[in-house]
Amino acid sequence: MSKSLVIVESPTKARTISRFLGSDFIVESSFGHTRDLPSSKLGVDVEHNFEPQYIIPRKANRVVKKLKEEAKHADRIVLATDEDREGEAIAWHLVSALELDKKSKKKTKTPSEEKTPHIIERIVFHEITKRAIEEALAHPRAINIPLVNAQQARRVLDRLVGYKLSPFLWKKVYRGLSAGRVQSVAVRLIVEREREIEKFVPQEYWNITATLTKETGDKTPFDATLVKIKGETLDKFAIKNQKEAEDILAKLENSPWIVDMVEKKAVSRNPLPPFTTSTLQQESFRKIGMSAKQTMMYAQQLYEGVDIGEEGPVGLITYMRTDSVNLSEDALKMAHAVIKSEFGDKYNLPAPRRFKTKSKGAQEAHEAIRPSDPSRTPKSVEPFLEKRQFRLYELIWRRFMATQMPPAIFDSTSVDISAAADTTFRVTGQTLSFDGFLKAYPLKFSETTLPLIEAKEPLALQKLSPLQHFTEPPARFTEATLVKTLEKYGIGRPSTYAPTIATIQERRYVERDEKKHLRPTETGTIVNDLLVEHFPRVVDIQFTAKMEDELDEIAEGEKEWQPVIRAFYEPFEKILEEKYKEVKKHEVLETTDQICEKCGKSMIVRLGRFGKFLACSGFPDCKTTKPIKQEPETIGMKCPKCVEGDIIVKRTKRRKIFFGCSRYPACDFASWTDPRKENEEAKEKSPG
Repeated sequence: MSKSLVIVESPTKARTISRFLGSDFIVESSFGHTRDLPSSKLGVDVEHNFEPQYIIPRKANRVVKKLKEEAKHADRIVLATDEDREGEAIAWHLVSALELDKKSKKKTKTPSEEKTPHIIERIVFHEITKRAIEEALAHPRAINIPLVNAQQARRVLDRLVGYKLSPFLWKKVYRGLSAGRVQSVAVRLIVEREREIEKFVPQEYWNITATLTKETGDKTPFDATLVKIKGETLDKFAIKNQKEAEDILAKLENSPWIVDMVEKKAVSRNPLPPFTTSTLQQESFRKIGMSAKQTMMYAQQLYEGVDIGEEGPVGLITYMRTDSVNLSEDALKMAHAVIKSEFGDKYNLPAPRRFKTKSKGAQEAHEAIRPSDPSRTPKSVEPFLEKRQFRLYELIWRRFMATQMPPAIFDSTSVDISAAADTTFRVTGQTLSFDGFLKAYPLKFSETTLPLIEAKEPLALQKLSPLQHFTEPPARFTEATLVKTLEKYGIGRPSTYAPTIATIQERRYVERDEKKHLRPTETGTIVNDLLVEHFPRVVDIQFTAKMEDELDEIAEGEKEWQPVIRAFYEPFEKILEEKYKEVKKHEVLETTDQICEKCGKSMIVRLGRFGKFLACSGFPDCKTTKPIKQEPETIGMKCPKCVEGDIIVKRTKRRKIFFGCSRYPACDFASWTDPRKENEEAKEKSPG
């Protein structure tokens, strides 16, 4: 009886798929890549057209041996790895690692005794459901070599940058540092934002608010803001200082206040598109507080399959690495039925709402991230999911449902009010009249109710308030805003955002503060400045984005990958050789008046893997080092455990922030959560 061997990259995915296939199928996992570049050397033959020198890593030997054995007894090999470049490359490497394209080497007497090559099929699917798997098996295709070449090009390019530039940093700064084609650009964005903040000079501006009431009837007060003088609309900085504000106030003394115009209209607010990888990472950070890395980890679990009781492992969402907002016709039909049952007919659209992908290089054949079966409501699967799995699934389910629901409708009233000196004040009221998609996907909005006001009606002034403001510096990046910026500039692709952000934190180039903002460390700043000065192309935003475009062209079969690598590598190698001779080692940060206890020489400040430290200036003859003592950063709260100590900000060896008591070890209070936040949440929940 003929057997088919189905190979996927994950054991969880294998368990889920095996549920849908009969006894004629064996489903096995490759546990990721079965071939890769060696970690001990460059692994790229730069002299011979950048040929990658792939090996089977030691950890993959056992898996490869098992898969080879299974393949001997199978007539058909089905490569069912993920549908992106990485998945295509894994499938391609499996063919070589398992020698699937070779005939039997056994010597035979007749041609009829020679073993026939395996039938090798490549299948792809956007979701792990019975329908999707059967559809994929019915329509196999060949391995997409241009996609494989695009993955090879990225791998080789990143290896050349990393393995050539990192040793340069070891020699010129200190060992253990690394550089990367995408990670170094991400660090540059964060460093430059920090410098914008440091250089920022606040600009003063004022606005004037009038608190008014009707003269008769409903005397509920409302605030109107000065928007025009002599018919000219005021910009943000029109009133520059207190004197200008007071001059306007003087002209408004004893002024009559008359309603000039009342405009009423219905304002609609449409739902956001379904999730892509980028927008899921951003919204997950904002709504759930999960990092990009965590978001992708839990999304992978939901995609590959979660055990939901009697049904067994089920893939709950579609593929989570995508930049498309396309939705299948089947998904749109299912959404219509679920909306009717869960929310009611008035929340359904007369025709499906479709979205067009704006992202450059996105593949419309792919789908957005959505629930694989919308009828599995969050409530129905909650008992089977971990807390964070559930919160992420609920976010994806609600966002998808909202895309197929009507707009939210607001009743908006805008009132212009005339006063002395040809001034116009304006107030806008807004109330929700139909929640529409907000029923499924709540978003923040404010409602302002105004009393019933008519044109030409006189109003009574209660008070005039001149308000001083100052411009704010640009905000530091969070993981969400960094992902958005990387996507905006075309740096990296959906699959690279999470590992890039994780890497720059693991390398201690960037750290998260207690408000989850990303700040550059001293090491990150030094490495960035060195790369910007001496290797500007490597960290150039436009150049990196152009490289991504070229990788897309390789994936489309429009370019060969080796010439793209050569065009980058040859000038890069020449510059690197020059810089080894030209750039001096970045050693001493500053001198101190401290004396070495062992040899009597002065101590100097150096930079190491864990930040600044004191070292003897007599190095290498004297290797004395000492940590630099720093005053603890307090947050203005007493310890909730001992009440005597102050809460201070501490860091682990890996620079992760936590909060502890200043009386440690007498008091062992410690918390990963900011106690100020816990205090605010407790106040909100308090009945008082």
